[in-house]
Amino acid sequence: MKRILIALLSLCLSTELVKAQDLKSPDGKLLMNFSVQNGGIPTYKLSYKGKVVLKPGKLGLELKDQVPPAKFGTEMGMKSGPANPKTSLYDQFTIADSKTTSFDETWQPVWGELKNIRNHYNELAVTLHQQGTDRNILIRFRLFNDGLGFRYEFPQQKNLNYFVIKEEKTQFAMSGDMKAYWIPGDYDTQEYDYTTSKLSEIRGLFHTAVTDNSSQTQYSETGVQAPLMLKSNDGLYISIHEAALINYSTMNLNLDDQNMIFESWLTPDAKGDKGYMQSPATSPWRTVIVSDDARDILASKMTLNLNDPSKIEDTSWIKTSKYIGVWWEMITGKSSWAYTDELPSVQLGVTDYAKVKPNGKHAANTAHVKEYIDFAAKHGFDGVLVEGWNVGWEDWFGNSKDDVFDFVTPYPDFNVAEIRDYAKSKNVKMIMHHETSGAVRNYERHLDQAYQFMKDNGYDAVKSGYVGNMIPRGEYHYGQWLVNHYQYALEKAAKYKIMVNAHEAVRPTGINRTYPNLIGNESARGTEYQAFGGSKANHVTILPFTRLIGGPMDYTPGIFEMDISKLNPDNHSHLNATLANQLALYVTMASPLQMAADLPENYNRFLDAFQFIKDVAMDWDDSKYLEAEPGEYVSVARKAKGTNNWFVGSVAGENGHTSKISFNFLQPGKTYVATIYSDAKDAHYKTNPQAYQIRKVLLNSKSKLTQFAAPGGGYAISIIEADPSQTKGLKKL
Repeated sequence: MKRILIALLSLCLSTELVKAQDLKSPDGKLLMNFSVQNGGIPTYKLSYKGKVVLKPGKLGLELKDQVPPAKFGTEMGMKSGPANPKTSLYDQFTIADSKTTSFDETWQPVWGELKNIRNHYNELAVTLHQQGTDRNILIRFRLFNDGLGFRYEFPQQKNLNYFVIKEEKTQFAMSGDMKAYWIPGDYDTQEYDYTTSKLSEIRGLFHTAVTDNSSQTQYSETGVQAPLMLKSNDGLYISIHEAALINYSTMNLNLDDQNMIFESWLTPDAKGDKGYMQSPATSPWRTVIVSDDARDILASKMTLNLNDPSKIEDTSWIKTSKYIGVWWEMITGKSSWAYTDELPSVQLGVTDYAKVKPNGKHAANTAHVKEYIDFAAKHGFDGVLVEGWNVGWEDWFGNSKDDVFDFVTPYPDFNVAEIRDYAKSKNVKMIMHHETSGAVRNYERHLDQAYQFMKDNGYDAVKSGYVGNMIPRGEYHYGQWLVNHYQYALEKAAKYKIMVNAHEAVRPTGINRTYPNLIGNESARGTEYQAFGGSKANHVTILPFTRLIGGPMDYTPGIFEMDISKLNPDNHSHLNATLANQLALYVTMASPLQMAADLPENYNRFLDAFQFIKDVAMDWDDSKYLEAEPGEYVSVARKAKGTNNWFVGSVAGENGHTSKISFNFLQPGKTYVATIYSDAKDAHYKTNPQAYQIRKVLLNSKSKLTQFAAPGGGYAISIIEADPSQTKGLKKL
């Protein structure tokens, strides 16, 4: 009898072990528990150093109720069977198998914030069986020292082959009414200013957080976008996002503000469906980065680590680029993209531009572009972007027009060959611009010809744009159809050895590890909005915690003239940052693609400050996050690739900030010359934004700095290893 009781007890224990499993991070600070609850519902929870990060949250998907397709040879339109009622992939599961593994590697990105990235995690792979439908799914968890990643995997099987996702029901159950840094959930744009509030306040603030955009579609008064930054009441910093978004819809987050539970909310297609799948398949990774130190959120490389290694074998053609461009003058309204004001509409191949009167405001003309090329060559910039060079800008937007651009036909005043040869003679690369106006089918029809035109004329990089509502009509910017288009254009570009900087596209999810020719994205509210009424002064102190978690941004910093009316008397916008803040962005918002966005004449007014933009690197061996608090300040030091030189950037929000930083990251025993570009004491982003000062000092690894940053301000430092001849007359910090 005693033996029977022991056997029964052992059976019960083994059953419990199968129902619940723990997974620890390599350093033991993070603990994830997975279990199958009553009703066969997969559930997980997460803690950090004993503090609750996520309470128990449900996992799974709901499928669309589909009629099985008629077999070939049956009468067209006949149903071959009854509707399938088995739409649940979120309950009635048992654990069929589970495996734990560990992984540890160090890899080198083609470009980025670090020379070497460690990819170290413990993994739990749980196979779930749904007996009533005889279907299996696998949920794979990876726990890193900096957070959790998990995804759904759908093995090929008879009863789960082709299927349509109605909803993904992944939950993120927050531990309380914590602080959130959020933008409204939207299927078409991320170009919003951030709102900081309690979770319980999102519903009441939602409508004031929504501002006008060329294409926007909200879905819920408690819907927000990922990456989402949160701060718990007990001091945890939490980032929720996704990684490796391939052949799937973009994830938003919808908040149950009674229970403080976020649920994934996928972007639908024109029919309302949220994903067409064929097994074997996987979802993107759902990611939760967590720490009690805000700097760790910024330093995390988990998003990259959850993506596949580079699929481009020869990456020698992928280069970082610092550029200027014929752009800001159009954004401010000083100049025009369009060649003429006489045409009410344009038909490609029909409209004769030789018969119309130029408007005199068209910026993309040969003589003017040469001026930009000269400026780039004089100051050591790699490239020049030109927008408005190709025909069609007279009626490009708002007409639901399919055949809007052909991407190869220039305006009469833009001589492609002459500009190509002139740029080459100055050792400057031209950067192509492809605005699609949302006409995606049109872009795909022309893509091969457009990319070949680029290669024939010496363009190695393209800035693509997707302004306005989508064609096919009814599709959204972030749906599966468009996600697949962006990926198609990126992979096609790789075949032509072209680098891509996509604007208005889906926000990045670390895809640049797999396709490092994705050298930039916009996919957030960039500098252009400073000419559309202005952005909040704290915007650039939040972006590193949100949008930049997925990859670098083409933010287009470097504006030195904040009063936009000086460029266009009819535009009374004000850029809400100091000049020193604009310098710091080149470090705090690391990107392999950085624009000096202002007009050459404004840089000529402040050549001493412009020197930092000329000097700052774009590719890095190391990065140290010195200070960070979302919405308040971010201070970063980065070591330039292949050198012993460092650059520091610090930006402050509405309240300003006084930094106290150490230079212990410098090589001991070495002396450096530091050039500090900082706000003047009376600087303020509104009242005195161009007040700055520059000073040179000597420093070493034992030096410390206390530095003031004005409201909306900041500072930038170049730190160059010095020889004795460079140190004369300089004081130690």
